[in-house]
Amino acid sequence: MRSLARRRPGLFERLGEYRSACFGIDPVDLAFAFRVVPDGQRSSVRVVSKDATAGSDVLIKGPLLTLLSLLDGTLDGDAMFFSRIISISGRTEAVLALRNTIEDAELRPSDLLGLHGILARCVDTGVLGALGAARRLADNSPSEAQKA
Repeated sequence: MRSLARRRPGLFERLGEYRSACFGIDPVDLAFAFRVVPDGQRSSVRVVSKDATAGSDVLIKGPLLTLLSLLDGTLDGDAMFFSRIISISGRTEAVLALRNTIEDAELRPSDLLGLHGILARCVDTGVLGALGAARRLADNSPSEAQKA
């Protein structure tokens, strides 16, 4: 995130007062969570226990693929929230600022990794292709209700 802040400082400025907010990201299908503070050059992303997200300004919970799809713009955050696929608690205005920033940024995996040129295109193609395949597999797998 710090590398991205050097390359595109306007993204973080758009967050305004929420750039120092602590976002707890809890992928419900993983055994750990993340604490993210998107504060430009002082940004941090930490892998933490699920309990360590309790002190966050905002807590966002949902399946990992859904959270990644929100990041890359494949899914609509409002639709995921209102269909109860993700849950949000805490300072919802901070989530709104983050969502607007992410949508305007049109981030690709290579942006997050600081890659350029042909390597960036290869990584974007590979990562986005893998996410698409994982989504298709998840959509085609029988639900617990269908198994019963």
